[in-house]
Amino acid sequence: MSRTGVEVKIPWREIPKEVRQQIDSTLGSPVTRATRVWGGYGPTPTYRLVLEDGRRAFLKGTYQESNTFMKNALRSEERVYQDLAPVLDRWMPRLYATIQHADWHVLILEDLGPQSVPPWTPGKARAITHALANYHKALLGTQPPVWLSQPQEGLAQENWTQAAQESQDFQTIAAFTGAEASQALAWLRKISPTIETALKLPALTEGPYAILHGDLRSDNLRFNQGRLYLFDWPSIQLGRPEWDIVAFAQSVTVENGPSPEQVIKWYGEQFPLRTEAIEGALAWWLTFFARRAWQPEVPSLPRLRRFQRQQLGVLMFWAARHWSFPSPKWARLLLK
Repeated sequence: MSRTGVEVKIPWREIPKEVRQQIDSTLGSPVTRATRVWGGYGPTPTYRLVLEDGRRAFLKGTYQESNTFMKNALRSEERVYQDLAPVLDRWMPRLYATIQHADWHVLILEDLGPQSVPPWTPGKARAITHALANYHKALLGTQPPVWLSQPQEGLAQENWTQAAQESQDFQTIAAFTGAEASQALAWLRKISPTIETALKLPALTEGPYAILHGDLRSDNLRFNQGRLYLFDWPSIQLGRPEWDIVAFAQSVTVENGPSPEQVIKWYGEQFPLRTEAIEGALAWWLTFFARRAWQPEVPSLPRLRRFQRQQLGVLMFWAARHWSFPSPKWARLLLK
């Protein structure tokens, strides 16, 4: 995979010799080439491995320099591969092995190749969206492990009034629009009652539930020969599929793909959606990014805030179209 990020990722040669030797032993063949993989938004050490016997594997890990979030995420993902493989094996890479040595924690997975998208052609977007609908449909009503978080837990974490308070009544968001800040403030205040009402809709807490990936976007999926694979599972949870697909739909548009409405329409060709659940999810994700997009940059995640601002901008345009509000033309400045 070509380098698409600016995060710091250590080269293979800097992984302790003892860890590399254990990887060779576990895989049953020495690693002859290890290529660092960029594509997400974090500095997690990730590599595509080529073994002496011609096999391939994908490795991701954490070590002493990894932050607490990264370490917890890897432990959570390992649990998903171990506990949910019988349920999710059609949609996830195979877990070959786990290694823990000193401060290193490593997952060795099936190599699914380079990113499938972007670019998002209409054909690819429709096929992947259909596959996601079939994923949700197949898992609807599945008996989950008790440790999976329930919908009420995640949904309760976002509050529009809190978003307003934290952003100084939206002034920190409006500041990104420069001379058009007053228009941005007026629009955000005008749409506030609608967002607050949508967040209170019960549709997202009404079953049946599916096992949601929780972080659907291009760098967390592969689409090979008509088959969808998902990985990076630390955000997995129970919930209504609308919550998952709304997040995915806006991310496609951010990456210069089709509109979120078109993605939702394609999804509905395979699996009908509830209008109130879509509205609740749209309001929830708009609130999520309204609370984060303006926050200070994270040193180890140098592209994150810009991506979140772009997501916020797409969601604002979508919300305006959906609820018949004036188009927030100033939000184009968030898309840069």
